Amino acid sequence: MKNNNYEEILNMTIGEIENNYPMAFDFFLNYNLSYVNKNIIFKDLIESLNDEFYINFGMEKEELYTKLIEFLKEFAQNIEIVNIDSITINGGYNKLKEEEQNSITIYPGEIISIVGPTGSGKSRLLEDIECLAQRDTPTNRQILINGKIPSDETRYDMDGKLVAQLSQNMNFVMDLTVEEFLQMHSKSRFCKNQDDIVKKCFHYANKLAGEEFELSTKITQLSGGQSRALMISDTAYMSYSPIVLIDEIENAGIDRKEAIRLLSRKDKIILISTHDPILALNANKRIVIKNGGISKIITTTKEERESLEYIENLDNILLDLRNKVRNGEILNKKDIECVLLGEGEGVCGSFMMI
Repeated sequence: MKNNNYEEILNMTIGEIENNYPMAFDFFLNYNLSYVNKNIIFKDLIESLNDEFYINFGMEKEELYTKLIEFLKEFAQNIEIVNIDSITINGGYNKLKEEEQNSITIYPGEIISIVGPTGSGKSRLLEDIECLAQRDTPTNRQILINGKIPSDETRYDMDGKLVAQLSQNMNFVMDLTVEEFLQMHSKSRFCKNQDDIVKKCFHYANKLAGEEFELSTKITQLSGGQSRALMISDTAYMSYSPIVLIDEIENAGIDRKEAIRLLSRKDKIILISTHDPILALNANKRIVIKNGGISKIITTTKEERESLEYIENLDNILLDLRNKVRNGEILNKKDIECVLLGEGEGVCGSFMMI
């Protein structure tokens, strides 16, 4: 909303103003104008109001427009989008008190995977990034924003603008429907075209989830995978946060590749903790964690990229087998041979490698 051309508001209908500037609804409510026809053009509304209206609110006729603009600008300042050029992770120490010899600078549009054994410290690295650690966490790491130490205001009073985190466990406690939840988020984030955004979020959440749900479904009734799918879609379309942290998305039972594609096209910095080779190799680089510390940083090679198609085909075969089991079908020998033989022509039938 930073570069809005507010002059066009005079020629917009009240409905168009509220759709493009959701907070304007409160403005009209404050001036007892919430009842007006949504199809009336704002400049016509200004002319149609009688002298008594302006006297009651102690203003001249032309001031209604200026007061609305001031109101919108004040809100725009409060939701100013945070833009960053890079984040840098400066190493600290591992669990053995050995110094980390690596640092990494990450730029918008890049995907970084974090790999390592269970309990190695992958989630701890995500936590260091989330709190913009300044040598004040157990790892002694330091996080820089645009090459500089972030101010205390940025660290502690950023209202979630800089970092969005999607954790392994997402439990809703509000008794809202999916539609009410998305509408609430779109309003609180002052999204334009709220109805369209809600529909888009819902559509892609269902596309990601293994099992579809309805707008009328209570969010407390969503499965773990459905909850994660909803929040990924919500983050992709409604969150202004330029940094997204994801903890083990492969355990959520959703279309993980589509989820990463959805998030990455928004020019965000994405860091994802994972055990999944497909997610790891789809990233630009991977940070290897060992004994709680950054052991090495690997740039994904051309050969690894070329091997992805084969790995993905194997993964699709296994996914098909899992779906057969879930749907109560009986597996036969050829299904298993398909996995073992991979490209065995004539063996896999519908699973045949291309």
